[in-house]
Amino acid sequence: MVARFLASAAVLALTAGAAQAEFTLHILHVNDFHSRIEPINAFDSTCSAEEDAAGDCFGGVARLYTKINALRDSLVQDGQNVLVLDAGDQFQGSLFYTTYKGAAEAEFMEAIGFDAMAVGNHEFDDGPQGLADFLDLVSFPVISSNLDLSRSNLLNGRIEKSLVLEVGGERIGIVSALATDTVDTAAPGPDVLFQDEVEALAAEVDALQAEGINKVIALTHVGFVRDQEIAAEVPGIDAVIGGHSHTLLSSSARDRHGAYPTWVSQEDGTAVPVVQSYGYGKYLGHLVLEFDAEGRLIHAHGDSLLIDASVEPDAAIAARVAELGEPIADLKAQVVAQLDGPLDGDRDSCRQVECSMGNAIADAMLARVADQGVSIAIQNGGGIRASIQAGEVTMGDVYTVLPFQNTLATFQTTGAVIIDALENGASQLESGAGRFAQVAGLTYTVDPAAAPGQRISEVMVRDGQDWVPIDPEATYGVVTNDYVRQGGDGFRMFAAHAENVYDYGPDLADVLAEHLAAADGYEPYTDGRITRK
Repeated sequence: MVARFLASAAVLALTAGAAQAEFTLHILHVNDFHSRIEPINAFDSTCSAEEDAAGDCFGGVARLYTKINALRDSLVQDGQNVLVLDAGDQFQGSLFYTTYKGAAEAEFMEAIGFDAMAVGNHEFDDGPQGLADFLDLVSFPVISSNLDLSRSNLLNGRIEKSLVLEVGGERIGIVSALATDTVDTAAPGPDVLFQDEVEALAAEVDALQAEGINKVIALTHVGFVRDQEIAAEVPGIDAVIGGHSHTLLSSSARDRHGAYPTWVSQEDGTAVPVVQSYGYGKYLGHLVLEFDAEGRLIHAHGDSLLIDASVEPDAAIAARVAELGEPIADLKAQVVAQLDGPLDGDRDSCRQVECSMGNAIADAMLARVADQGVSIAIQNGGGIRASIQAGEVTMGDVYTVLPFQNTLATFQTTGAVIIDALENGASQLESGAGRFAQVAGLTYTVDPAAAPGQRISEVMVRDGQDWVPIDPEATYGVVTNDYVRQGGDGFRMFAAHAENVYDYGPDLADVLAEHLAAADGYEPYTDGRITRK
């Protein structure tokens, strides 16, 4: 259970810090970059030239390069100690990843000068080989404490469980953890084994302390909820720098999820700061840690710094981005549809409630195969990666929303299996997991307060023009994407209990583009197909 914040402990830490600091460490950090090589707009999609000219864009590697190097250089010149860390998920999310499969991300991380990176779940999207290829291209260490890679001929010995970096004459231990449900959310394969995050981190911290390391940072990719549990339960960790849940912790942003840092107390009253800085390169985290002479953390502060148009993109990096973008520019620029309003694909919507992007995708899938006797569509919310603003829609916009190159998959299964699938979708609402089911051809009610496995009720399906309760014994035709059909995001029931399976339909991005185009001015909507108690 996450320990509750003890305000007194944090206040004592802050008070002590002002007088007793012997060593100060600045950590610049990003998480969940997701291949946003080019600047993004307010919808986390690739920014248009018009938006960029108007100053409405954020992030992009050229701005990150400027911000990180300017801040690091200024701190170093002032005699400060600096590390630059990445909490995972550089892979997947734009046509740059689709085209270059991690090589572009590796090149720009090298140019920026990262000191270390945690393995994220999407680093396994192209299997162990994809991660191994990335490791060939980077000089900085990539770590994960809870992976057993002894059976992997591609990764064994290439990803360490921990790391010691020397900064300002002090040795800093870095440990890491990757979410154990990566087997459901990516493709690590049978030779990558996962250990419990807390147990693995505790063991690695003990090993570092046995070497005399008294300052330990956890660089994790497990999500904000699990980060707080780690902060509460792993003795010896001085701070947690996280990713995976795209959580905006901030001292200043109005739309923040929580404070930067968020303090978590251990049983002995030790206060541990937890930080995370949204994702997509929109923010750069800047955490300042102050230690006493014995290596005890006595003060922590900082913020997530917005990377907006006030940050000048580095000219050389921007030119390289443009060069790499040339082969995909024509495809990205192709206008495929017109939106009469914004399509909401935000993760906070599509992983919790009915969202207009989820409806558009599920409707598109169902329309494409309706003549095949298919009446139900299910799309995982985690497969939806961005929103699209009103106006012209380009193919680049669509691929930003659906970057995974998933194909339509059709099959038959029983009503009982479909209910089980919906329960799986609602089983991890608290952590914003990507398994939440966006649907077409059925409606359902979810009760977040109920126990997982008992959250779904009132499942209704079409019978002609009427809605009727789903029959657990009846057989229904279903369409989803190949990832979900094969058991991804916990939908193992579809892998085990599907009949007449065909996983090789058209690319889901093409299906969505054609559906939006057919409307001659698509009007986004929600219609109450998913309700919450």
